[in-house]
Amino acid sequence: MCGIVGYTGDKRAAPFLLGGLEKLEYRGYDSAGVALSEEGNFQLLRRAGRVTQLKTPLEKLNSAAVTGIAHTRWATHGPPTEENAHPHLSEKKQWVVVHNGIIENAEELRRELADVKFKSETDTEVIPHLLEKQGEINPVEALVNTQKRLEGAWALGILCAAMPDTLFCACKGSPLLVGVGAGGTYLASDYAAFDEDVTTTYRLCDGEIGVLTKNTVCFYNCDGDIIDKSGEKFSWKEQRIDKGDYEHFMRSEIDQQPLALRQTLAQFFTDGAFSLSCELPEKPRKIWLIACGSAYHACVTGKYVIEELAKIPCETAVASEFRYCYPLIGDSDLAVFVSQSGETADTLAAVREANANGAVSVGIVNVPGSAIARECRIILPTKAGTEVAVATTKAYCAQLAVLYSLALHYVTDSKQKNAFQQALRRLPEDVQQVLDTTEKPAMDMAREIYEAEHAYFIGRNLDFSTVLEGSLKLKEISYLHSEAYPAGELKHGTISLVEEGTPVIALACCERLLPKTLANIREVMARGAAVFAVTTLDDIEDARGVITIRKTHPLVMPSLAVVPLQLLSYHVARLRGCDIDKPRNLAKSVTVE
Repeated sequence: MCGIVGYTGDKRAAPFLLGGLEKLEYRGYDSAGVALSEEGNFQLLRRAGRVTQLKTPLEKLNSAAVTGIAHTRWATHGPPTEENAHPHLSEKKQWVVVHNGIIENAEELRRELADVKFKSETDTEVIPHLLEKQGEINPVEALVNTQKRLEGAWALGILCAAMPDTLFCACKGSPLLVGVGAGGTYLASDYAAFDEDVTTTYRLCDGEIGVLTKNTVCFYNCDGDIIDKSGEKFSWKEQRIDKGDYEHFMRSEIDQQPLALRQTLAQFFTDGAFSLSCELPEKPRKIWLIACGSAYHACVTGKYVIEELAKIPCETAVASEFRYCYPLIGDSDLAVFVSQSGETADTLAAVREANANGAVSVGIVNVPGSAIARECRIILPTKAGTEVAVATTKAYCAQLAVLYSLALHYVTDSKQKNAFQQALRRLPEDVQQVLDTTEKPAMDMAREIYEAEHAYFIGRNLDFSTVLEGSLKLKEISYLHSEAYPAGELKHGTISLVEEGTPVIALACCERLLPKTLANIREVMARGAAVFAVTTLDDIEDARGVITIRKTHPLVMPSLAVVPLQLLSYHVARLRGCDIDKPRNLAKSVTVE
């Protein structure tokens, strides 16, 4: 959730730390703070609210410090106040810590530290106090001992007064990266925060500790023994994030979907031949599709497509529930885990559960070196590029493309396989055409909807899996309450919520079920609903608004149908004056359970 940056080197630390936090603000933006180290003394600046609140006080401070750590917070323990903002300082001001994750035994540790006067409500504050209680021992030893006391997940950036120009770091279950460049060494939760001089990066594994000076990096295992760690080449240009002339990153990323599709599908097509280029089971007993949020909605679509094309039973599961439902999963099963960041805590825990039960684990992730990628047996990468907006668009479309490709891998009927393959080849072009033709009608619909208090989405079969995502987008970024239902379920209670003028967004693209969907549309119209339809039909009688999209292979229609729903949500949020890229209470990477 939270974002961490750190630096030690030849340059002033404050400008890098501020810039790094701005790049990581998608991970959390409830509060932010900086700690600078000068000759064993720490200067702390913390503010509730966005990273920009730090800009003026940091400029006034004008510190010459060349070492520091910083943090942007997504609140878990305690409200987003200045007192709860990171960094947190030990009582004798010998240690200062920033933390991403959750310390599950924080209350127990607080009770043990009864003689300490805590200044925040956070779980994090126990860490600097535990470090200080170790006494004047080697900082690495103090970190080894402290990590053994912690339960939960953590990525830590740490400063120690005894070694003022050294950065310490450690992690378990939360991502943390070390970068090395000509100007010094860096610490970050994400590659995007690194400075342009970084040429080599290291990813910390669970239990590992890093010690960083301006010229050296050294790594230790959980017992404090030095370990060799291989670095990876890094290109800063590949991590640059630019929304160009767009008002919001989300709108830019909606338009990047054809490119994301081309890049994702290109890895599976070589000289016209399709191959996943990995050793999947010949025909699994069952395919499990496991994820959270939008990635889970992609899995619901994947279930429909795989079962119809490949005739293999599929089961979808919300990752946060998977471990607790005693899943009947075993070594004859394929377990597919979908995550944009590759760090989603619930999904990572589900990977470990599936692996422990002998299933073949497959990760569909956008970050190849992420925790889920490391723990899955097989990786099918999405190639969406960096996605900044918290509400996913291009990563979601890339996940669908990989799930389509997984389905294609298991198709045995040559005629079906050829038709579906051709549809995948045309998909980037088809999505581009929908983008080119649906912006204005989506804006017109948004003007009709944005002042409503409630909205309902309906669809059948693949249309239902798509409206799940459409409804979530509207809720996420516009704060307009919306729910998605299978159209046939309306008569079983939901229709009682429909009043005169209630917006109902109907997806009518599943051709074989169009007569039934149209009947459901008439049912809500009879109760006074204002129906707005996305359909392959030229018109729907008496609908308040209609967006017509082109037809393609029925099983890839979700990739086309979701685009006007994304645009609709975007324009509703814009009209309501919402913070589209950073919706309240949300964060891009959910690294806590």
